[in-house]
Amino acid sequence: MKKFKHVFLLIVLITAALVTLALFGLKINNGNKTAIELKGIHEMRYGIDIRGGVEAIYKPRDLKRLPTDTELESARVIMETRLDSKGILDREVTVDKANGTILIRFPWKSTEKDFNPQKAIAELGQTAHLTFRDPSGNILVDGKNIKKSTAVYNSQQQEDVVDLQFDAEGTKLFADATGKFLNQKIGIYMDETLLSNPTVQSQITEGTAMITGMKDAKEAASLASQIESGSLPFSLESSSHSTISPSLGMGALDVMAKAGIVAFILVCIFMLLYYRLLGFVACIALTIQATGQLLAVSVPQFTLTLPGIAAIILSIGMGVDANVIISERIREELKSGKSLPNALNRFPSGIFLCL
Repeated sequence: MKKFKHVFLLIVLITAALVTLALFGLKINNGNKTAIELKGIHEMRYGIDIRGGVEAIYKPRDLKRLPTDTELESARVIMETRLDSKGILDREVTVDKANGTILIRFPWKSTEKDFNPQKAIAELGQTAHLTFRDPSGNILVDGKNIKKSTAVYNSQQQEDVVDLQFDAEGTKLFADATGKFLNQKIGIYMDETLLSNPTVQSQITEGTAMITGMKDAKEAASLASQIESGSLPFSLESSSHSTISPSLGMGALDVMAKAGIVAFILVCIFMLLYYRLLGFVACIALTIQATGQLLAVSVPQFTLTLPGIAAIILSIGMGVDANVIISERIREELKSGKSLPNALNRFPSGIFLCL
């Protein structure tokens, strides 16, 4: 019995720590540098519908002709990859093949206060740099040495793979690399983002390579497109840009947040009054669930939109349903004459409730 009291106390302390972290975040400095920074809910990155953002039109820089459809698609993949690496999932990237431009819309950063569109879009238009690197991070082969990258189905191995073809320089460099790092991993990077980290199974000297381990044809096609885009011969510049006003705004966020907090408090009061001890434990479980979801969005700086907030509130409602069902089942066991420990034995995940 004493053991379970300690477990229960530990869970309460963990819950308090999570709530504190979610509310205030965490920042640890090492001298003049920030060693660890975990952003709380007040530093979340909100979507365009809440906070607004940037709209920019990109065109090739120093290119005397219209880019081909393949080049524009490669540029789009680069944009998508760079936005993914920053955790910006609420975005729109549209290719205008007729005019040879790319339209992109994305939300502001959580810490951005000056709303400088040029600063926000500058790094997105840089020429992509695809590289093959050894385990220590040294560059072995450059993306410009790749002639072709395609996703194919290997009938012998019965799996989807990515087929690579190198030029003469790339063939020599890749042969040296695969010979030196046999049975080791060679990472494929877009800028500083790791795309794939395959293991070298044999030395490759003929200028063609095959990347295995793809989950499906979609993953193989995505990787092949990203590698192909690494040899994009031009950079992009913003021909025009503007700020986007939020479609709903922070006012809608405040209303929804207040409604969610009030609903959460009312649910906890009901659970406490009706189920008492079991209700108290249910409130702790719901608190852990809510704070865990918020931290999962705020710490990596994923974009939170109003539909996302609604989804979090809905998931809490589903969690309440589950706790009500479990609590009612335990009460039935208690009414049948069983002790609390025996009633909880029917719910292994809730055995820590025993006090």
